[in-house]
Amino acid sequence: MNVGPFQLLIIALVILILFGRGRISEMMGDFGRGIKSFKQGMNDPDDTANTPARIENRPADASAETKATDSSKTS
Repeated sequence: MNVGPFQLLIIALVILILFGRGRISEMMGDFGRGIKSFKQGMNDPDDTANTPARIENRPADASAETKATDSSKTS
C-alpha cells in the first residue's frame, strides 16, 4: 500500500482541521526547542560523570551509638 501525494494532502488537511494552524505551529516550536536542548546536552561536557565521588571516612556520632545500644537493652 503506497501513500501518494494526494493521500498525504488529505492527511495534512485533516490534521489542520483537527488541530488548527496555531496549535500545529506551537507544537513545531516545542519540537524544535526540544531538539536544540538535546543537542546542547550532548555537546556540553558532563563534569559530574567524569569526576569520581569523594568519600570521607568520618567517625560515627557517639551519641547515636549510645542511643542504639540503649534501645536494644530495653527491648
